Amino acid sequence: MSAEPKLVELLYFDGCPGIERVSPMVAPLAEAASARVVQRRIETHQEAEAERFLGSPTVRVDGVDVEPGAEQRSDYGLKCRLYQTAAGLIGVPQEEWVREALQHATSSRHGAKQ
Repeated sequence: MSAEPKLVELLYFDGCPGIERVSPMVAPLAEAASARVVQRRIETHQEAEAERFLGSPTVRVDGVDVEPGAEQRSDYGLKCRLYQTAAGLIGVPQEEWVREALQHATSSRHGAKQ
């Protein structure tokens, strides 16, 4: 009996250049973790609120935003997203955050099986 693969979601809105920058970074990390990647377009402010969309691009692993502390934010909307890092603001999440989120999802699943 095999477990479902992890799901990596790339949420974006049309016209945001960030999705084109984040996809090539996320794809090999997801592949190495045997995760499935889907891109989801957010089209309306109501959808942004319902999806807890903090801006484009948003990267989630199994429904959890990869940015540390993102669950405490509520500034949802159709906007370009900026990520706060030690080096300053950037337009895509740090690769390390994605890697850690994939590792956490793997360890959480193994813990649930025991």
